[in-house]
Amino acid sequence: MARPAPIAVDWKPDRTSATPLTEQIVQYVCRQVSGGAWPIGSRLPSQRALAEGFGVNRSTIIAAVGELTDYGVVESLHGAGTRIASNTWSLMLHGSPDWADYVSSGFFKANNDTIQAINRLEFDPSMARLGTGELDPRLFPRDMWRTVLTAAADEITSMGYPEPEGVPELREAIAAHMRRLGVEATPGQVLVTSGALQALQIISVSLLSAGSTVFAEAPSYIKSLQVFQSAGMHLEGVRMDGRGIDADALHRAVVAANGDAPHARRGTGRSAKPGRGGGSVLYTIPTNHNPTGVTMDAERRRELMARCVTDRLPIIEDGAYQDLVFDGADTPAPLKSMDETGMVIYLGSASKALAPGLRIGWIVAPEPIVHRLADVKMQMDYGASRLSQWVFARFLDSGMYDRFLAELRVELRRRRDAALATLDRLFGGVAHWNTPSGGFYIWLTFDEPMPMGRLFAKAVEAGVLLNPGDIYDFEGDNSLRLSYAYTTPDEFAAAAGRLAAVVRGLR
Repeated sequence: MARPAPIAVDWKPDRTSATPLTEQIVQYVCRQVSGGAWPIGSRLPSQRALAEGFGVNRSTIIAAVGELTDYGVVESLHGAGTRIASNTWSLMLHGSPDWADYVSSGFFKANNDTIQAINRLEFDPSMARLGTGELDPRLFPRDMWRTVLTAAADEITSMGYPEPEGVPELREAIAAHMRRLGVEATPGQVLVTSGALQALQIISVSLLSAGSTVFAEAPSYIKSLQVFQSAGMHLEGVRMDGRGIDADALHRAVVAANGDAPHARRGTGRSAKPGRGGGSVLYTIPTNHNPTGVTMDAERRRELMARCVTDRLPIIEDGAYQDLVFDGADTPAPLKSMDETGMVIYLGSASKALAPGLRIGWIVAPEPIVHRLADVKMQMDYGASRLSQWVFARFLDSGMYDRFLAELRVELRRRRDAALATLDRLFGGVAHWNTPSGGFYIWLTFDEPMPMGRLFAKAVEAGVLLNPGDIYDFEGDNSLRLSYAYTTPDEFAAAAGRLAAVVRGLR
């Protein structure tokens, strides 16, 4: 197969500009890649030819190519020259915002009143938590925990600061775990974070511009947070069906948001600079979606990936519930397993299946992204807890995590089936709902309009804490996120009975 011809250079840097020549060349290459003129796989001319084309010294070209390589925009292959390697996340490293300004400026927006009330009432032991996103603490594997901590007391010899990207043992264990999921990850592509939420915070302040558009399912977990909004980004919901987010609707939304075809996309707002990547990104939870419980099927995943490749729309894949599929022969492979160009950043978490108090999450991304995000993280908290990292690494390496998951999936299926039977008995003819194949959640929608604010308040008076659907949606949806993961079947039935009485009083 013939090698592709080198791309043509018909531009020269401005020697009268205050911007250094190297930086001008880097910006130019990023613009060409971002705009689609230089697609992935395109071969750059030789360094000598580039120097002649740009009218600069070879040392300037060497510096520019080195910077582009550090970002992951280009890569050098032995015997094949230098080629374009990425047209999404890597472009965002160049000219990324001064995230330290964000961190120090007190930019976090307040949660809305309902979310603040939920966060407060979840610690009230008198409340039946019927919508919570936490696993029943009685399912915690105490015997396994005791075994791991006993080993920790014998084997941990110091508790110094961890490496920026995370302790090597955990990064290796996570990479092996991801490979079992179908994602060909190396330890160098893993960044350990203090929970998956911190991963989102790091991405929002170090890769995305203020004014960027974050697309997400409607409804979406991210709508209940202020992570992206606090960093000055716009959230836009895309409709979903029983198979997940609608890939065609997403494409139309991307085109509409950018005012033209995908090649016209550009960063806007504070920190947008020449050479930045596009101003849009997709945040999605394809497996055991929060809050609806929907799992995207394999065909829809292929459609979505194809659309995002065409639109050069980078993806944040939230895999917090990836390990909790309990129906079906196979767990759907993550979107990241289909990623050939580094356009997908994968987020994982130990919080949902094992222990939220560990505060361990992780990012799987190209190494240049990992290195840049690790620098941001170190300046935020100097690394996730070394003890927590060691504990989770031991759970993964020993096989205890997989054994615990096997038992947990059986119990979650039992609780889901009991919850569905309870809903059929109490809410049949009043509401409809889905049957999730894993995770924690059932998405219940009332058949007639329901005053959700009053329902929330009256349920609290009855000792039942709900998660109304409108905290996740982009408009009122007459729905509730119900969880069968925190309560036993009998406890769920008792709380649902009190909820049914409240609903009857409001109809």
